[in-house]
Amino acid sequence: MDDSYYMGLALVEAQKAFDLGEVPIGAVLVMDNQVIATAHNMRELWHDATAHAEVIAIREACRVLKRWRLTGATLYVTIEPCPMCAGALVMSRVDRLVYGSPDYKAGAVESLFNVAQNSALNHRLEVTAGVRAEECAAIMKEFFRQRRK
Repeated sequence: MDDSYYMGLALVEAQKAFDLGEVPIGAVLVMDNQVIATAHNMRELWHDATAHAEVIAIREACRVLKRWRLTGATLYVTIEPCPMCAGALVMSRVDRLVYGSPDYKAGAVESLFNVAQNSALNHRLEVTAGVRAEECAAIMKEFFRQRRK
């Protein structure tokens, strides 16, 4: 199992969001080569501004593991996390973030801000960007193309 494989699982989650009319972002949290949690955006259906794929996956992983510190975990997400999600990754002590496509409008890992590796914070994540980036960007482009019709 490698980054491409787990990003494929995140893309499956993104497709679930797409099918529900949610912004198609998917996330998978992995620890010791085992999937602990999967999630996709649910803001519209849950009427919850915080129901981003990353936050839902973090919450589920904490519930499953019965702890809030996710040391040793890698989060795979199709799109670069926003400030809220990047902050949640830092606060939950996730060790590594792997994302597909950058988000030039709201990305808080490299595009607009760098929350994940900010030296002023008490935790920093290892970041790998661009895994299956074209596929991750394509599902977003198709979603918004259909929305504009």
